[in-house]
Amino acid sequence: MNDRELLELAAKAAGYAIKWSPSGNALRSERGVGQRVWNPLADDGDALRLAAVLGLKVGILHGQAKSTYVSSWVNDNRVTTVERHGDDMMAATRRAIVRDAAAIGESMP
Repeated sequence: MNDRELLELAAKAAGYAIKWSPSGNALRSERGVGQRVWNPLADDGDALRLAAVLGLKVGILHGQAKSTYVSSWVNDNRVTTVERHGDDMMAATRRAIVRDAAAIGESMP
């Protein structure tokens, strides 16, 4: 699944309506602000808000494991998404949140 598909499914899970700008950015309408770029893969605040709206459990593992796990419930099944940190712990954490949210969105009609 590519990043655009991940963002579309994550937005669906959160109940966000997004549109795509000609430059390829996802735009989300916000009351009092108008449209703004929405990208939880790149923006820590967007990722945290997404995790909070969906009630995702986020855990950071240090030491040898060096990974982020995110878990949620989808249709009475526990879904756990794990991303290894590599060189960027924050990017891995954002991606794990979006991947888990996308799993929720994918299960929706």
